[in-house]
Amino acid sequence: MAETIYDVAIVGGGPGGYTAAFRGAQHGLKVALIEKNDRLGGTCLLVGCVPTKALLFNAEIWDHLQHGAEFGINLGEGATPTLDWTAVQQRKDSIVTKHTKGLDFLVRKNKVTRLEGYARLTGPAQDGVHTLDVTGTSGELSQVKAKNVILATGSEAKMLPGLQADDCILTNIEILSLQQAPKSLVVIGAGAVGVEFGSMFKTFGADVSIVEFLPRMVPAEDEEISKELARLFKKRGIDVNTSAKVESVEKTDTGVKVTFTDSNGKAQVKEAEKVLVAVGRAPNTRDLGLEKTKIELERGFVKVDGAQETAEPGVFAIGDIVAGLPQLAHVGGMSGMVAVAKIAGHSFRPVRKDRIPACTYCEPQIGSVGLTETHAKEQGHEVKVGKFPFGGNSKATILGSHDGFVKIVSDAKYGEILGVHIIGPLATELIAEAVAVLELEGTVEEMMFTIHAHPTLSESLLDGYGAVEGMAINA
Repeated sequence: MAETIYDVAIVGGGPGGYTAAFRGAQHGLKVALIEKNDRLGGTCLLVGCVPTKALLFNAEIWDHLQHGAEFGINLGEGATPTLDWTAVQQRKDSIVTKHTKGLDFLVRKNKVTRLEGYARLTGPAQDGVHTLDVTGTSGELSQVKAKNVILATGSEAKMLPGLQADDCILTNIEILSLQQAPKSLVVIGAGAVGVEFGSMFKTFGADVSIVEFLPRMVPAEDEEISKELARLFKKRGIDVNTSAKVESVEKTDTGVKVTFTDSNGKAQVKEAEKVLVAVGRAPNTRDLGLEKTKIELERGFVKVDGAQETAEPGVFAIGDIVAGLPQLAHVGGMSGMVAVAKIAGHSFRPVRKDRIPACTYCEPQIGSVGLTETHAKEQGHEVKVGKFPFGGNSKATILGSHDGFVKIVSDAKYGEILGVHIIGPLATELIAEAVAVLELEGTVEEMMFTIHAHPTLSESLLDGYGAVEGMAINA
C-alpha cells in the first residue's frame, strides 16, 4: 500500500487551522488536520471568544431585566429576577458543543483527514516532502508526510512570575468554568480579555477592580476610546487603576489579596474572592521542532512573508504565533486562507494589519479598524477628525444606550478614511462597514453620500463622516 503524502498538513485545529483545512479542501488539496485536543475549535471556541461572548450576552440580558421598568416591563408585584448561574453555564457549554459538532461535520463534508496528536517537525523537506512526528494521546508515535506544512498552534495566557492558575488565581480558562459568580474580582490587565470579564461580572453584581500597568485602558485603541471607556467603567462603579504596578498576589482565607503601586507611587491593597490575570498571551512555538529548520523567531513569534511562508520552504505559519499580527481569531482564519491559496497556486491578498478589525465586547462595546489619530499623524498624514455621539442617534435612544461615540480619522488632503473607532452599542457589528470602506479606500465625501437606513445605529457612521466636515446632521 502506497504511503499517503498530503498536499498540506496543518498543525492545530483552532480558527486558523480549521479554516485553512476547509479552504484548502475547497481548492482541491489533500489535507490532514492534526490537533492534540479531542475537540476542534482551539482557544477561541473552547475557552475563549465563543464561551466568553455567550456569558457576555447573558450579562446583557440580565442588565435589561434589572432595568425592565425603564422599558415598561414589570415582572409582577414583589417579583425580582434571579440569576441561575448553573443554567448560564449550561447554555454556554451547549453553544460550544453545538459548534464543535459543527466542525466535526465540516471535516467530513470537506473530506479532511483528522488526526489526533501532538506534531513536531523533523527537519527540512526531503525530496519535496516534509515529515512530522505525531505523538498520539496514548503515547504512540506515527509520522505524517506532506508537501507543505501549516503551523497553527495558537497561544496561551501569560501568567505573572511566581503564580500558578488555580481556583482563586484565574486565567481565561478557569474563569469560564466557575461554579458560581464571584462577589468580588480583581482583574490584572485592561486589554480586551480583562475589560470583558470585568464588565461581565460587574453586571452580574460583583465588586470589580481593574489594575493596568500602562497609562490607559485598552491601550491598543485610540486614546479617546480609552478615556471614554475609563469614564464609563467608573460611572458603572468599577474601580479603575492605570499606571499601576502589581507588587504581589497572595492567597487569603477568603480569596486573594493584590498589592500594587498606584500612579502616585502609593501602595494599594485590593482583596477579592478571585483574581483574573489577563496580561497577554504567549505564542505556542515551543517543542515544535523549529530548531531543526530555517524558521526564524522574533520574541518567540514566527516570522513569515506576505504568503505566510516561513524561511523554511514549504512551511507556513498562521494566527497567534505569527510575528507582527494581532492575536485574533479572524486574523488566524484569514491568514490560513492566504497560506492555502499560495499552496494551491491561487491568487491571494496578504493580510494587512491596518485592515484588521479589533472588537471588544465589554459594556459599552468597542470596534475599531485602521489608524488611530496619533498613528496617522506619526505616519505624516495631515489629519481631519469627525466625532458623533450616540446621544444624537435615535436607535441608540430606542435601545436605551446613549453612551459613546463614533470617531472618523481621515486624510485632510484627499479625504481618504484612515481609521474608524467606535465605542457604544453594537460597536462590534458596526465596525464591519468601516472595514469595507478602508479596504476599498473610501473617502469622506463618498461615504457622506452613502444612504444609511433609518432608524439604525449605522446612521451614527453617516453622521461621523459628516462630522469630519462639520456637517453632521444630528449633532
